[in-house]
Amino acid sequence: MLARSAAVRPLIRATSTGGPDAVRTMATLREIELRLKSVRNIEKITKSMKMIASTKMVKAQRAMGSAKSYGVANEAIFKTATPNEPLKRKLFVVISSDKGLCGGVHSALSKLTRRALADPTSDIDPESPIVVIGDKAKAQLSRALPKNLILTVNQIGKDVPTFADAAGVADLILQTGAKYDTIVLVHNKFLSVISYEATMREVQPQPVLEKSDGFRKYDQEEDATSNLAQFTLANAIYSGLVEGHAAEISARRNAMDNASKNAGDMIGSLQMKYNRGRQAAITNELVDIITGASAL
Repeated sequence: MLARSAAVRPLIRATSTGGPDAVRTMATLREIELRLKSVRNIEKITKSMKMIASTKMVKAQRAMGSAKSYGVANEAIFKTATPNEPLKRKLFVVISSDKGLCGGVHSALSKLTRRALADPTSDIDPESPIVVIGDKAKAQLSRALPKNLILTVNQIGKDVPTFADAAGVADLILQTGAKYDTIVLVHNKFLSVISYEATMREVQPQPVLEKSDGFRKYDQEEDATSNLAQFTLANAIYSGLVEGHAAEISARRNAMDNASKNAGDMIGSLQMKYNRGRQAAITNELVDIITGASAL
């Protein structure tokens, strides 16, 4: 009787000693399992977004190829319309979009605009007005340069931008009544599928066109010059919108590709940790069983 009770006591002690460790191991395994499930779901989302961006990329590149002709026509006009005096007060038109998850596409535009206005070596008026297309750049510039913002436009760029969108933005800019000497478009220039850069493009308004030496050679009606200035502004905005849209789609595709790779690496690391914890839990249970059996 006494020998039997003495044999049972080591078994009870061994089981009670390993209890908290086993509970902790099971809780840790449960947390890792939940995290694995979460990361796998994120990986599915990023892979889907990458496939969608890859599909849209072809359409965006095709639209960009046709829109570049508008920008080329503008450059041909402005080559003969060089200003005769320095233009200090510039109207900055920042072309971004409402969507995120595309790397530093929008922050690059905001940084370039802030750098241009804060540069002490340039002759740009620091109080130059700013027009922002897209909520992402608006959120950044409204914190850094709230007094310079005169107009913000959104709901453009959900799909491939059209010339009607650009013409509507140009009309809104002309209706603001802001005072400026020249217009500067800030947009992302598409370099390749994996690279882009923020750039500035200058567009001359009607007074500069009328005073330039290239336009003085010809007799032109005032309405014709006004219509030409409005059309060149819409052309430039359209070219910037389409090229910026292509850069954004390519950046989103690359961002989602990197996110999917990072999720895959994290899944591998968590799976290894889960397997080690599970193996440790099984080993502890075997040790408890063997210890109890040897005590009998």
